[in-house]
Amino acid sequence: MAEKISTLVKAANVTIDSYWAPLFAKLLEKRSVDDLILSVGSGGGGAPIGASASPAAGDGGSAPAAAAAAAEEKKEEPKEESDDDMGFSFVRIPMAAVTASRFISRASCSTHGGAFDSEAMTFQSRRVPYLSTRATTYEGLRTRNVVDSRQMQLNAKATSRQARRGTRRASHRPWAIVVCGSGMNLVFVGAEVAPWSKTGGLGDVLGGLPPAMAANGHRVMTVAPRYDQYKDGWDTNVLVELKVGDRTETVRFFHCYKRGVDRVFVDHPMFLEKVWGKTGGKIYGPVTGTDFEDNQLRFSLLCQAALEAPRVLHFNNSKYHSGPYGEDVVFIANDWHTALLPCYLKTMYQSHGIYKNAKVAFCIHNIAYQGRFAFSDFARLNLPDKLKSSFDFIDGYDKPVKGRKINWMKAGIIESDRVLTVSPYYAQELVSGVEKGVELDNILRMTGITGIVNGMDTNEWNPSTDKCISANYDATTVMDAKPLNKEALQAEVGLPVDPNIPVIAFIGRLEEQKGSDILAAAIPEFIDEDVQVIVLGTGKKKLERQLAILETMFPDKVRAHLKFNVPLAHGIMAGADILAITSRFEPCGLIQLQAMQYGIPPMCSTTGGLVDTVKEGYTGFHMGPFSVECAVVDKADVQKVVKTVKRALKVHGTPAFAEMIQNCMAQDLSWKGPAKKWEQFLLSLGAANSEPGIDGEEVAPLAVENVATP
Repeated sequence: MAEKISTLVKAANVTIDSYWAPLFAKLLEKRSVDDLILSVGSGGGGAPIGASASPAAGDGGSAPAAAAAAAEEKKEEPKEESDDDMGFSFVRIPMAAVTASRFISRASCSTHGGAFDSEAMTFQSRRVPYLSTRATTYEGLRTRNVVDSRQMQLNAKATSRQARRGTRRASHRPWAIVVCGSGMNLVFVGAEVAPWSKTGGLGDVLGGLPPAMAANGHRVMTVAPRYDQYKDGWDTNVLVELKVGDRTETVRFFHCYKRGVDRVFVDHPMFLEKVWGKTGGKIYGPVTGTDFEDNQLRFSLLCQAALEAPRVLHFNNSKYHSGPYGEDVVFIANDWHTALLPCYLKTMYQSHGIYKNAKVAFCIHNIAYQGRFAFSDFARLNLPDKLKSSFDFIDGYDKPVKGRKINWMKAGIIESDRVLTVSPYYAQELVSGVEKGVELDNILRMTGITGIVNGMDTNEWNPSTDKCISANYDATTVMDAKPLNKEALQAEVGLPVDPNIPVIAFIGRLEEQKGSDILAAAIPEFIDEDVQVIVLGTGKKKLERQLAILETMFPDKVRAHLKFNVPLAHGIMAGADILAITSRFEPCGLIQLQAMQYGIPPMCSTTGGLVDTVKEGYTGFHMGPFSVECAVVDKADVQKVVKTVKRALKVHGTPAFAEMIQNCMAQDLSWKGPAKKWEQFLLSLGAANSEPGIDGEEVAPLAVENVATP
């Protein structure tokens, strides 16, 4: 027996003492020496048996006391379940409502009861203490205090006890393996996320880009307000207290797991009570173009909650990733609503040693909306005076007040690590001058800005599988299906049914940026052509009335559908011949991508992302640049529309037009290409533990979706 124990001691690399000798003797009663050597030599998927033998590495007390504690804790061991797919056992742990100091970052896996292999990028997990699902509230925006330090000690003890108990189990069942992924921990933060909330391209990006990043092996979370009672969002029972203005507010996190992404929703009456039961257009104000008076407080709350989410939410939905995101993360803030995030990160976290390796990328989706407020409102943001210069802004406008202001977007640009936008050409426009840069061009020239064109959701918008259209088709059958879909579209909107008449469509918000007023002014000047016009959109009442009048004037040629109608939008894409995009400026645009996916050559203004995505004479028609002055309709812009319509109608029905349709449909317009460019950009930030992902395809995740807690 002594010889066998000596052999085990050498394999385990421990010092023989009164603790290990009887333990090995007991183990040898049930298992062979060779079996035990194999176990202790490899560490059983974790640390060697003796890794926590010393007080410093273990419980901070004597070994016999640790053994007694381990025996006592064994009574409450969580139930073990079998995983048929992976061939190992694991413990399902409910989502935990805990303080951030309990969390174990990926970088420190090996020091908290598990072994992290940097080459294989796998975490050999130990069992962790069973955590209650009871709601727990704790303070955000604080440093670790004495209580945190004590909690960290207790957690280390508990994890160490669990590790030793696990290696002593007689059954010798293998531990669960969690693939942490050779990528980044990414947290996208925005005021919108499709399909839950959306008024434009911002929601589409946060809906489509994160799943593409997750498909490439990155761990991805989105954080957005909970504007409604989302049926697939589950209560996590995690509450956080945050300082907003002069009050302390409590927010609750809701969660669902979709397409490999943790979708987190911030629940608070400032979001839910204002928008619940109303249309998506009420996200920012009671009517289009009017803001809620407390928007600064609402989005200050969102930014603070987003900074807490990676620290306090413990997710266990995916077999590839498990546990909290930790503090080695890259935040992607989107538009002015999230511009306070880098400010809070620097002053309330990193200055106290929290998130010290975190980085922030700030993405501009539309620079026309900057978050300009009275300078006196800076005091409501709970930021130090040293940041005033980042917000300080003077312009020539009277709204919201005359003279000196604060500018959220300016601060977000300055305080973030890198800035990007949604297309390369739009990035050039933003630094070209005051007109296109909207008075932030000088700041962007100083910081630099990168443009990455958006992708689109090719699952939702796919003519071969679209359930909203009459005849499905692909590139080989498009010429046969188009006439059928056009007839169905004409019948649905009440126009004379004739598949030979060219149909020009417009889909979008009825506002000056989208140039619906320019189109309305141009329609009477080309309507004598053999053409029909269909407009789908909602927006400003003045612009809606313009189109309603045109329908009355030309009942057999014009239809204005002034309601939000997703099935009709799909029907228009399948049945129309040309899509008109008359934007005065367009950061990227999604509608032209959807049109080309369905074989519709866009007819667009020459601006922003339209330059990057639509090629003249190859996939569409360019009208030329429009004036960005929104107060009046430039007659020159109207003539550009009229001339381009007539030019496109001459090409319609020719072999050249059929070739353009094929060119449109031959493109890969998905998020796959943009996601790789985003990955390269985010890796350039140099965040800790960030590594390239894989060339993956988005597939149905192995984890159960729509479940907030295991």
